[in-house]
Order: sequence, then C-alpha cells, then structure tokens
Amino acid sequence: MIGFDFFWHAGVLARLYVEPSSFLLSPERAFALIPVGYLSFLIFAILLVWLMAKVGVQGWRQGGVFGLQVGALSSGAFTLGLFSIAKVTPELLAGWFLGQTVELGIAGLVAGSGFTTPRLGRLLVKVLALVIGAFIVTVVMQTIGLAPAVRP
Repeated sequence: MIGFDFFWHAGVLARLYVEPSSFLLSPERAFALIPVGYLSFLIFAILLVWLMAKVGVQGWRQGGVFGLQVGALSSGAFTLGLFSIAKVTPELLAGWFLGQTVELGIAGLVAGSGFTTPRLGRLLVKVLALVIGAFIVTVVMQTIGLAPAVRP
C-alpha cells in the first residue's frame, strides 16, 4: 500500500498537489503529516484483514478482488461525500478514488497470499522488492521532470 501510494501521489498525481488550493494543505505541511496518512493505511489494512478472515477469503486472487471491492466501495463513498461538501477538483477526487481502490486491492492480494502461504519470508521479500521498485520509479519520475518534487 505504501509503495503504491508513494508512486501514485508523489509521482502520478503530484502536479495536482502543487496547484494553489483552498482545500489542500501546503505541500510542505502535507509532507510533514505523511505519517498520519500512513497510520490510516494501518487502520484500513486491519479492517481489510479482519473482514477477509470473517468472510473466509483465501489466496492472492480472492484477496485482490475482495480488496478492490472494499476499496471501490469505501473510497467511492468517501469521494462522493467530499464532492458534496468540499472545494476539490474532479481530477483529484478521481485520483483519490482510483488510488485507494488499488491500494486496498494490493493489500487484499498480499493478505490473501499470506493466509495461504506457510512461510511468509518469501512474501515479505516480494513485497519489499515492489515497495523499493515503486520508490525508485517515483524518484526517477521526479528527477526527469515527469512529477514535481516537493522539498520539505
């Protein structure tokens, strides 16, 4: 979730965050609050794993589909609620919807894999490789100018 989130927000959507906005915090303040945002991932991951265990979701495929479904429903409700009360662009709302949906799909895929894998070491190595890969791609995007880099 964190690797994709970094790629999505610091790479793909980064230009939307540096535009002047009465809704968003300054990029510097938002950067400082990243740990709070990542705490929300922990809460979502706990909720997703709890739901998956209750429903009996097993395997990476079932987990990924379940995560996408939960992600689409929860982020869809959240973005519609924001759309109804906040000064936020449709592009940013769409980006948040897609990002949260994919993040929970990834979380479901990993959790579903973990439920059926007797040894979690290999899964951990795969996850770490993907997180590092997402960070590298994002830094390259920022370095070559495909995404603006915010300096704290």
